[in-house]
Amino acid sequence: MQENMSSNSSEPSNSKSGTPKEEYRTPGLRGVQTTSLFRAVNPELFIKPNKPVMAFGLFSITVCVAYIAYLHAAEENKNELYEAIDSDGTRYTRRKTSKWD
Repeated sequence: MQENMSSNSSEPSNSKSGTPKEEYRTPGLRGVQTTSLFRAVNPELFIKPNKPVMAFGLFSITVCVAYIAYLHAAEENKNELYEAIDSDGTRYTRRKTSKWD
């Protein structure tokens, strides 16, 4: 009888009811009991990542930042040029110069 009890206690606890592996099968907060409000406010914690959507978002943000940088550079270059008129009446574009140069 003693032998029977020792064999049960030395057995690894891999029963389906209490394995630690089952606790880790749902990563993050997907397996935790939460309210609907918490899930609505924090959807990024519960939604599986979608790589095509992330790639599209990264591409669109990059294009937007590049366009804003282009507009800024074009406006800066435009401010350095102005149209001047010679004593002969001819028009030409000229870079702004400082009196300190």
